[in-house]
Amino acid sequence: MDTLPDPRWQAALDHSRYLSNLLYARPELIPELAATWQQPLSEELLMVPLRRDFTDDDALRSALRCLRHRAMAHLVLRDLCGQAPLAEIVESMTLLADVTTNFALDYYHRQLADSYGEPLDSQSRPQRLLVIGMGKLGGRELNVSSDVDYIFIYPEEGDTAGPKKSIENYDFFNRLGKRLIGALGDLTADGQVFRVDMRLRPNGDSGPLVCSLDALENYFITQGREWERYAWIKGRAMNAGANLQPEWVTAMQKIARPFVFRKYLDFGAINAMRDLHAQIRREVARKDMADHIKLGPGGIREIEFMAQVFQLIRGGRDPALQIRPTLAVLALLAERKLIPADTERELHDAYVFLRRLEHRLQYVEDKQTHMLPDTPAEREKIALSMGFADWNALQAVLGKHREIVSRHFEAVFSDPEAGEHPLIGLWLGQTDPDTAIESLGNLGFRHPAEAIARLTDLRASNRYQQLPAANRARLDAVGPRLIEAAGATSDPDITLVRGLSFLEGIARRGAYLALLQQYPMALRRVADMMCASNWAADYLNRYPLLLDELLDPRLYEIATDWTGFRESLRDNLAQHAGDTEREMDILREVHHAQVFRLLAQDLAGLQTIERLSDHLTELADTIVQETLPLCWQTIKKRHCTSPKFAVIGYGKMGGKELGYASDLDLVYLYDDDDQEAAEHYTRLSQRLSTWLSSQTPAGILFETDLRLRPNGDSGLLAVSVDAFRDYQLKNAWVWEHQALTRARFCAGDPAVGRRFEEIRIEILRQPRDLATLRDEVVAMRQKMYDAHALNSATDFALKHDPGGIIDVEFIVQYLILGYAHHHAELTGNLGNIALLRIAGELGLIDPAQGKAAGNAYREYRRLQHAKRLSTTPKAPIPRDEVEAHITAVRGLWQAVLGG
Repeated sequence: MDTLPDPRWQAALDHSRYLSNLLYARPELIPELAATWQQPLSEELLMVPLRRDFTDDDALRSALRCLRHRAMAHLVLRDLCGQAPLAEIVESMTLLADVTTNFALDYYHRQLADSYGEPLDSQSRPQRLLVIGMGKLGGRELNVSSDVDYIFIYPEEGDTAGPKKSIENYDFFNRLGKRLIGALGDLTADGQVFRVDMRLRPNGDSGPLVCSLDALENYFITQGREWERYAWIKGRAMNAGANLQPEWVTAMQKIARPFVFRKYLDFGAINAMRDLHAQIRREVARKDMADHIKLGPGGIREIEFMAQVFQLIRGGRDPALQIRPTLAVLALLAERKLIPADTERELHDAYVFLRRLEHRLQYVEDKQTHMLPDTPAEREKIALSMGFADWNALQAVLGKHREIVSRHFEAVFSDPEAGEHPLIGLWLGQTDPDTAIESLGNLGFRHPAEAIARLTDLRASNRYQQLPAANRARLDAVGPRLIEAAGATSDPDITLVRGLSFLEGIARRGAYLALLQQYPMALRRVADMMCASNWAADYLNRYPLLLDELLDPRLYEIATDWTGFRESLRDNLAQHAGDTEREMDILREVHHAQVFRLLAQDLAGLQTIERLSDHLTELADTIVQETLPLCWQTIKKRHCTSPKFAVIGYGKMGGKELGYASDLDLVYLYDDDDQEAAEHYTRLSQRLSTWLSSQTPAGILFETDLRLRPNGDSGLLAVSVDAFRDYQLKNAWVWEHQALTRARFCAGDPAVGRRFEEIRIEILRQPRDLATLRDEVVAMRQKMYDAHALNSATDFALKHDPGGIIDVEFIVQYLILGYAHHHAELTGNLGNIALLRIAGELGLIDPAQGKAAGNAYREYRRLQHAKRLSTTPKAPIPRDEVEAHITAVRGLWQAVLGG
């Protein structure tokens, strides 16, 4: 090489002895490279030397090896001359592996089929071998001197077609696999294409070289191990599309995905990955591999582990995380707010730096090495190729990256169980009674003997005794920390009782115990919620999946992004379109999660009752809005694309005053002249109510109450807007017009919603005789009083007693029905407090009395909400605590409605 086509090549030749020796031995490559090296490798370029007939195996093997040298020279030049980013290099190496693998596979398949005929499936169709690329090959991240990890799968057992000689399909594919391995991996005078590693196949080196889809599924079910789940995250059918039936790839994915990605949040994966990493760390230490940039501390493997543990934990519930490239996973984790954006950026930069360094180590001799050099000359060579002035400068940046990776890795994988918890003896009953009582007393327990008895009962229970060993170990790790967390609350005794009931409920769900074991912060939040609210404890007992919400750093962010919430929900539903069971569960899961977030904020004192009700109502509206089109899609032969149908909310739903467990009072209207409209909308109404109120494995959304529709239980489920208007004008009772004051359009066709609002205002603004109206309202109030009032001298029922919530609501409803004819502003669905203020401004009531009654109503709602969260939600409150409010409401009642 007297002269170089480009002076920039000299840097690459100085760095890579492999490249220098290759071009010296094969100078004919120089003009080829000169013509192409400034463009990325492509499949077309790689295929050029393979587009000819090969007369024998030796010719094929030689061509594949020469192609590999040609491709490697191309990549070394582009990388070391600063022409290619990391993404191009790893994709080009993966492309080389795919091209050579598939070419050799097709060649030897034809060769064997000529001798034995095609391997047939049960329908006499020719089969192909699925070559599953694992590891970096599967993730399209192959390094420049990498092994290739394969698993060989064939679709079905059976026999080849002959006719010369027939053999079993297993035998055919076993021979094919061996020939493929030899074609790529045998060392010849031209070297090898790739070192082939088959140890990831079922049962490793002791297992058969190839296995059928049925055998793979059986292996996963009966013998699949945790580390294999990790390995299969990146599993990819390399020859998909190359004479391969899509159904075979789909079948393979359907077998592998449930094995890799659990339906639940699999926090147990952290322990399994931690154990695997510890095993690698021990091997590194044993072999003195601290300078190993892949397996050593802060190396490439730790970044991969961090990305993949999140995939194992959440990939089953979030299919978007079932992707393969490490950097793409990290970016998605940041987008999902599962890791901070700063963490993602630091890990991205470290990964790119380490992979570029890895390649420069391997370019020198084309060897699969990850060890930093130990001679000054080699170190300087590596430093210069990485763009540093000297080795010390490189080492400083490398050390910083590795320290950052180690810090983030420890944050994810640190073992919270390192060291024995000081309360473990108390939890296991190994502490003498006096010491145990003293320890609990020091923690703030007021009834330590009762707490000890409860712990004893738990340990003696069949549920505890019969736990699988792994679950019991996790429970025994979490238990002492629960005692400690309970002691830090304002009521340790009740917190421990509720917390132990919760642990018993999830004891057979190892993933939930693993979460609490791995994240002590989540356990502390559980204890705080258990202490604050009996309803919260019950809610968490019903839906332990919500534990995951406690890990979200945004838990206490009170500004809910409802637009983003709806988009996320729609995306999630779209991924499972047509799967009714999963769609119903998704609706429940996102609803429960959002309720739980609001509950956590509420218990932390971050939400007012008005704002909380607004959020819960917005959530209910959103769920109904997203459920309606899903139900419409299930109706076959529907007469229109979008239903001309509206959901009308009454009561708390209509007044935007929903609480945590409020029913939804709904009326269904339509405006459609099609002859099939009534039948279709009745069916839609039935299905919508079923979707909302059915109990599924994910729980229930809402209880629905449809009795406020025209003619009540005896009326049609779905009513045309014209029939609704006619009923309201001619047949409705006054109490039905009272209910209409708090009704509003919630979901469906906005045009139908506007028709309803026009009718609502028309009805509310009818002229009415005030004396007759007053008599009707008072009579209805008396009926409710007779049925529900407490009538106690010392206790007060917030809702039904005179001077309570119902009185305020009836006053407002009377004012609307009596005066909206003259004052249109009274028809606005603004809430009782605002309407009392407007009535005062209009001179219909004394403004001071209206304000006092409004304040009473706000306080009643706050107290009602607090009671809902307590141990005794239906118990009355002491009358003397709200006597001033009772007086204010009764005074306004007297002024407006008399006696």
